[in-house]
Amino acid sequence: MISDPGTPTLDQLRVFLTVVEVGSFAGAARKLHRATSVVSYSIANLEMQLGVSLFDRKTTRKPQLTDAGRMVLAEARTIYSGIDGLRAKVRGLLQGLEAEVHLVLDVMLPGGRIVDALKRFREQFPTVSLHLHMEALGAVTQRVLDRSATLGVSGPLTASIDGVERIGVGTVALIPVAAPGHPLATGGPHAPGAGREHVQLVLTDRSKLTSGQEFAVVGTRTWRLADLGSKHMLLREGIGWGNMPEPMVRDDVASGRLVRLDLPDCAGSDYVFDVIYRTDTPPGPAARWLIERFRSQVGPH
Repeated sequence: MISDPGTPTLDQLRVFLTVVEVGSFAGAARKLHRATSVVSYSIANLEMQLGVSLFDRKTTRKPQLTDAGRMVLAEARTIYSGIDGLRAKVRGLLQGLEAEVHLVLDVMLPGGRIVDALKRFREQFPTVSLHLHMEALGAVTQRVLDRSATLGVSGPLTASIDGVERIGVGTVALIPVAAPGHPLATGGPHAPGAGREHVQLVLTDRSKLTSGQEFAVVGTRTWRLADLGSKHMLLREGIGWGNMPEPMVRDDVASGRLVRLDLPDCAGSDYVFDVIYRTDTPPGPAARWLIERFRSQVGPH
């Protein structure tokens, strides 16, 4: 028995996998368009190189995998699958397909739209690595500007930014909500300015692009949060009131865990989405497909 196995060739692994798949040396020979003796010789050489018996030829006429053969089979499948994946990726590169896409999405984008785009992307481009980032407000555009993202779906920015292309991909309704025990959730309609008397939970921007700008902020007492999930949690616990994407709180409002507020000076608004990318880095085929997918989603979501 050898202590240092040799290195099998891809052809030997292919022959081995084919024998396992069809269940016989003769069947593998027919599928590979080779003589049965050639298949047997390839398997014998593979066993000699590895120093183990892959098939039990003594107790049955049909080749049965040994324990060592089953272990080698799992590794051989992994190796051959990796080679197939490598060839598919290179084929895509030769056709102009990106090796990877870095996508940054605004946290306000409804989850249903995100899941739809990502599932279809995986089916359409199985060889393209997708890197997903979630950001709020100007941090989406910042990632595109600093080239850490190829493509973004951004919320509204009041200032136009040179070098960034924008393509409209719909809106989401923002509605003011609070827990049922919150003072603003009882009674109504409230007088103008009622929201200013209570803590408003506000999403903050980690970039400098919207420095000094406020989005749907009416409260003079605000708590700033960098995470939309944390804001959602605190709202349900009755700690303040705030605006949320309607799809994200739809079930909460229907079940009574949250109440839509009747505030005349903060009745809700549409949050506008744009697909963005740098004009000096136009999207490749996979990124262009994502743009069209987000555009096709525009409608009731």
